[in-house]
Amino acid sequence: MHTVWKGSISFGLVNIPVKLHAATENKDVKLRQLHKECHTPISYKKVCEGCQAEVKDEDIVKAYEYTKNKFVVLDEEDLENLRKENEDKSVEIIDFVKLEEIDPIYFEKTYYLSPDNTGGKAYVLLRKTLEESGKIGVAKITIRSKEQLAIVRVYKNTLVMEIIHFPDEVRDVGDVPNIPSVEAVVQKELDTALMLVEQLTTEFDPTKYTDDYRTALMQLIEEKKTESTVVANEKRPLPDNVTDLMSALQASLDKTKKPKTRKRATTTRTKKNA
Repeated sequence: MHTVWKGSISFGLVNIPVKLHAATENKDVKLRQLHKECHTPISYKKVCEGCQAEVKDEDIVKAYEYTKNKFVVLDEEDLENLRKENEDKSVEIIDFVKLEEIDPIYFEKTYYLSPDNTGGKAYVLLRKTLEESGKIGVAKITIRSKEQLAIVRVYKNTLVMEIIHFPDEVRDVGDVPNIPSVEAVVQKELDTALMLVEQLTTEFDPTKYTDDYRTALMQLIEEKKTESTVVANEKRPLPDNVTDLMSALQASLDKTKKPKTRKRATTTRTKKNA
């Protein structure tokens, strides 16, 4: 399975070298465009709208349009420096929450996490910890120069990372037009609808759902192979081991307790002075 990203995940002082693998794939049937006359594949050129000249890659710069026809040109060197600053290959789990607290609207893409050569024991520890606690980890990760919000959870016996949207990437539901206000529903209609739901209720079995259009399209392609086939005319260093998990866990625990200890000590001294 192809490795998309390689780095480490940490919670507290426990560090787990891991690899990221895409958990899903796009099964859409891709169709090429050919010239009707000679069946040559159609290519697309980059053309400047101002002078109508074809533009080479080295003559293109990146810019942000902050208002209509007004751009801020971004230097490639500046972008590269920014990428390097945010390219830390270590992912720290920031919080632990319950999965049901996150609405599915936030979910974007799923990746499998596999341990690197030396990360097996720590991998199992995190997996067992998430299973026993019933929680998931919330973290940040940078993939292809884009910072992503993510969660780490257990799927069967594997850790998975779900890339989720940042809150400001989810559009306000209040902006959706023509949503009906609360209206009275005839009880008989509601009872009938609930009865229908009850009759159609079953356990979720993903294998029963198939892409009928894709199946029919592939069947059509197979049928046409014999009669319509044409030949196109071609023109930071990662830790290499995790040895003492207990020490790392204990140190993490002590670190979280220190502020509380100082607070209690201060309270005790205050009472004595009183």
